[in-house]
Amino acid sequence: MAPTGPRAERRGWAPELPFIGMGTSIAATESVWTAWSLDPILLAAAAVAIALFLQGWRRLHRRRPDLAPWTRIPLFLAGVAIVLVGLLSPLDAIAEEYLQSAHMLQHVLVADLGIALALVAVRGPLSMFFLPRDLLAPLARAGRLRATLSFLLRPTVAVPLWLTVLVAWHVPTLYEAALEQPLVHRLEHLSFVVVGLLVWTLIVDPAGHGRLTVNGRIGLVVMLFFAGQLLAYAFVFSFEPYYDVYVEQDERLLGLSALTDQKLAGVVMMVEQLLTLGVALAVLVRSARRARTSHGATPEPV
Repeated sequence: MAPTGPRAERRGWAPELPFIGMGTSIAATESVWTAWSLDPILLAAAAVAIALFLQGWRRLHRRRPDLAPWTRIPLFLAGVAIVLVGLLSPLDAIAEEYLQSAHMLQHVLVADLGIALALVAVRGPLSMFFLPRDLLAPLARAGRLRATLSFLLRPTVAVPLWLTVLVAWHVPTLYEAALEQPLVHRLEHLSFVVVGLLVWTLIVDPAGHGRLTVNGRIGLVVMLFFAGQLLAYAFVFSFEPYYDVYVEQDERLLGLSALTDQKLAGVVMMVEQLLTLGVALAVLVRSARRARTSHGATPEPV
């Protein structure tokens, strides 16, 4: 089953050409379930991220193997792989043409799970080794860059940005614009990645900056969870489809109606947040309890 809707035609998915990437074509006989993309920009970015991580891990492992255990490698690779699956796998084509639930799954993989795993992998001293010395030194001296990052990582800035991005891209006008226009779709994905990095950096605190106390991070996790659940409830308990783009789709993938698919999208968000934010909450609560049993000692890094 190949994408055949009007968006497929506008995006250049012509029947006679093979699918080779975002905005190109897909053969009419090829199933949407095998519509993998080979976006060179995303693949190059993933390769660079993996190369940077491995060189940093190798340098630290030589000095202090206990600070750069082997377990960090599969964690980081899993994080990168999850982001790539969200953006390059058939999930992307299904999300654009057929299922809102697939679109929701794509977003939570890219903005939550993948980023969270990557940041957990680089937490601690390893975060200081992620960039080579020759690159880290000039960046550390770039006052404007440091000021911008410091500003964006303020909880009073990062959280409102996350909420704004989360809500704005689910407004029907913007949601459908992202599906209609490839550049807008890329902007949507980029914004989810950026705000995901901001809030998960505050939660994981990989470099130990201490922008939030452990209790503050617990509060942040709880707030993000409830904010996400409110949006999920709007889908789960909806009485009619919000997005015409799925209603007008002639072919119902998996036999799901637009309304059932919309409710399923809400369930996807609820379950993913329960898993990712739930695990983060459990780890942080354990750290806070250990601190209390240590007679007021500073909570251990988590």
